[in-house]
Amino acid sequence: MKIQANNMPYRDLNEKIKESTDEYVDILNPQGQRYIATGLKDKNVRIHGIPGNATGSFLDGGELEILSSCQDATGDTMNDGKIIVHGSAGDATGYAMRGGSIYIRDKAGYRAGIHMKAYKDKQPLLIIGDTAGSFLGEYQAGGTIIVLGLSLSGENPVGNFCGTGMHGGRIILRTREVPPSLPSQVKVESATESDLSQIREQIKDFCRTFRLDIDAIMSESFLVLTPNSASPYKQLYTHI
Repeated sequence: MKIQANNMPYRDLNEKIKESTDEYVDILNPQGQRYIATGLKDKNVRIHGIPGNATGSFLDGGELEILSSCQDATGDTMNDGKIIVHGSAGDATGYAMRGGSIYIRDKAGYRAGIHMKAYKDKQPLLIIGDTAGSFLGEYQAGGTIIVLGLSLSGENPVGNFCGTGMHGGRIILRTREVPPSLPSQVKVESATESDLSQIREQIKDFCRTFRLDIDAIMSESFLVLTPNSASPYKQLYTHI
C-alpha cells in the first residue's frame, strides 16, 4: 500500500497505516508530520522523505524504515521492533527506549539514548554508524549503545559528557580515545575478546542492512563504558 502523506494530519495518516492489510506500507511525500507509526505492532512501514519528531514512538513490533534523515526523538519509548534510518537522526534518538533496535546509518544529535532502560528479556540496542553529540546515554539504565565513528580514523566519535547519570547498560565506542568530560561515575575499559565477540554479534545485522564490511569495522579498537561501581551515581541522591 502507498499513502500520499502531503498535508495529511498525522492522526489520519496513522489510521490509514493501521487499516492496511498489506505486508508493506510506503509513506510518500511526508511533510514533517510528527508521531508517524506511533504504537504500531505488526506493520512494516517505509517512509520516503523526512518525518517529524517522535517517529516510531511507542513502537511495539514490526519494522520502520526511514529512507532519509529524520528529526528529534525517533523511537521515543519504543518497546519492540526495529527502526532503520538511512541518514542522520536528530536529538534524543531512542529517548527512554526499553526494547527493540534502532540503526542510524550516519550521525545522531545530542542526548541519544537518554533514559534507555532494560527489563528481563527486553534489551534495547541503539547503533550509530558515524558520530553522536554530547550527553550520549544520559541517565542510561540498561541496554546497549554502540557508536562506530565510520567517517573517522580512530578519533573519539562522541561529544562531551558521555554517560552523565549512567547507572546501567553499556556504551561501546569504536576508538582508542577516552571521551572528553567523562564523569567519574563512568568506567571506561578496552574491549576484551568476550566483548568483541558480543559486539560483532550485535552489529552483524546493522552491517548487513547498510552493506558494510564487518571485518573492516571490527579491525579497529573498541572502548566499553559502564557504570563505575566504586563511585556510583546513587551517592548523588539523598533517597535510594
